[in-house]
Amino acid sequence: MSTSRGSASRQRPQKYQNRTAFKNDLHDTSQKTKIINSLDITGVCKRCKDIIEWKIKYKKYKPLSAPRKCVNCEQKAIKHAYHMFCSKCSSEKQVCAKCCKPVESNDEKEDEPQNPAVQTMLKSLPERKRRTILRYINKQESGKISMAHLETMISELDKLGLDDDLDDFLSDDPPSSDNEDEN
Repeated sequence: MSTSRGSASRQRPQKYQNRTAFKNDLHDTSQKTKIINSLDITGVCKRCKDIIEWKIKYKKYKPLSAPRKCVNCEQKAIKHAYHMFCSKCSSEKQVCAKCCKPVESNDEKEDEPQNPAVQTMLKSLPERKRRTILRYINKQESGKISMAHLETMISELDKLGLDDDLDDFLSDDPPSSDNEDEN
């Protein structure tokens, strides 16, 4: 056995080491494999797309032999394997064709800016300032920001002294009021 009772760690390395990556078309050069490898996966969410790509990559994808019935319109219109909705119904309802969950549009702006210099600058900032700047970037129409603009934003945040306000807020001393001093 690989592990003895009560011990979860192995004492030896894996017997057969993988020296090369798996290639799904190494020994199988059939037309079916070529078609599966050239499939374009659309109409699904990112998670489902990753799942289907994994199935294709490791030769686990099984294409449909005949069209399947759509869950929504009950027509035999599903042409792709592992889908529950036909492409028409999934685009109308704005849901993933595989998992049937709402899918966001591809026009969403990412949290991270595209410029690598800006990314390295943001990594060096404290969490609070980083999130403030990311919120500001997301509000911008283009979603891109220049290095000079980022540096001016950081200097303005330093002038505001957000860290000092946070320290005052987190202090254990109760706020004193002027009414108690008069009594």
